[in-house]
Amino acid sequence: MILNRDSQLGFSSEERGMTRCNGKENQEQTDEATEKTGTEKKKSKAEKHVSFPPDEQIVSGFAELQHKNADRCLTLTEVMAAYQQSCSKHQVQPNARVLELLQQGACVGGSVKCLDLKGERLEHRACEALETVLKWLHFDFISLQAAQLEENGAASLLDMILYYESTTHLDISDNSAMATSGWRALAHLIKQSTRLSRLDVCNVALVDYPSQSLCKALASSRLSALHLDNAKLSGLPLFTLVTALKSNGNLKELHLSHNQLNSFQDSLQLGDLLRYNCTLRTLQLSHNFISDAGLEELCDGLKWQVTGLKVLLLRNNKITTKGMRHLAKALPVIRGLQVLDLGENLLGNEGVHIIREPLMANCSLLQLGLAQTAITCEGAVALAEVLAESRFLQTLDLSQNQVRLGGLMALCLALRINRSLGTLHVDQPPPTEQDKLLMETQISLRSEITQRCLANASSSGFSSIPDSLTSTDNTDHHDNSPTS
Repeated sequence: MILNRDSQLGFSSEERGMTRCNGKENQEQTDEATEKTGTEKKKSKAEKHVSFPPDEQIVSGFAELQHKNADRCLTLTEVMAAYQQSCSKHQVQPNARVLELLQQGACVGGSVKCLDLKGERLEHRACEALETVLKWLHFDFISLQAAQLEENGAASLLDMILYYESTTHLDISDNSAMATSGWRALAHLIKQSTRLSRLDVCNVALVDYPSQSLCKALASSRLSALHLDNAKLSGLPLFTLVTALKSNGNLKELHLSHNQLNSFQDSLQLGDLLRYNCTLRTLQLSHNFISDAGLEELCDGLKWQVTGLKVLLLRNNKITTKGMRHLAKALPVIRGLQVLDLGENLLGNEGVHIIREPLMANCSLLQLGLAQTAITCEGAVALAEVLAESRFLQTLDLSQNQVRLGGLMALCLALRINRSLGTLHVDQPPPTEQDKLLMETQISLRSEITQRCLANASSSGFSSIPDSLTSTDNTDHHDNSPTS
């Protein structure tokens, strides 16, 4: 059961907000003139003073209350009653989704899976009424996506989530009206929370103050995953973000898809990030404009990633055959990269030929995505040669390419030798195929490919990493079966 230190010490909700600012936040009071103004306003308010008892009394009091209530199990029904009372106090209607969650009636213990408030309109009083729920329950995931949060409501709600350490994953995407106080509260949450591990702030323009405040907090945050998709980060905002993350030693996943990142300045910054940050494990850059010149910058940075980056996703980035020349230089020396997605780029058969031997020389790559890259049977034959030599590759995605009989035959022959590949994505023969014998042969080859992949997967006991090539983060919808 989660205890509320405020109630133990007799603090009001208003005093909670004041005491939380008493320690770490005071270190940030020189950030901007707006923060100084906010501090002066607090000092000028009607005399409100909070004094803590000595530390040992706080600790002993907390321990006594914890022991006293150890045998009591608060039910969700009791939390619901408290929430309804809070709504009455703040003169708002109880949120139907919150009531639905609390009507389960189970005993509070550990984390609740999800508090989904996506698309709900949460004005200031509705946010304040949620404090009772956030006080007593911990969630694995809280979704505030498109909740129409305005400045005061956002600030209050984020302060509560920080104070009660209410969640490990917070989605606050599609909220563009949080204004200065809301973004400042989010920055405090990022910097100070010990429980929050993943944050989603997508579909919001992170420019000017939002960009500056968040990036300053990210320099020392404990977040392990950050999703900033479609956040208009090209240019100065990306420079500010990279500057902060160069010194961050905790972030493992950075998702920057749909940000219009370009091939020159933005790619240069991302290359620098790979040079100086060795803790990142996943870098999602799909659906940008990295192009061939940008890929060269990324490859230069990748050479510095000895055992760091594991997943690099570059789907739909205007990369062509020329870009494969840069990748060919990097592949033999990359030691840690396990997943590379180049789908929806115009590589063609020539691009595959360029990276054929470098792929054979690479000893780390486990998943390679080449979906919709203008590959035909010629390219498939080149990849079959890679499979015949490879002892590491586990997943190969060739879906949405024109791989027909010749390519399937080469892949099938390679899998009679290969013992590592457990998943191969290739398309079904087109329904317009007129030759019945040709159709039956292709079906037979696909069946053999499937069986050999399944046998490899069963016998090798993969060190199983998630199939990042077909994850929802890629915004793809192709099938995940061994041969789709």
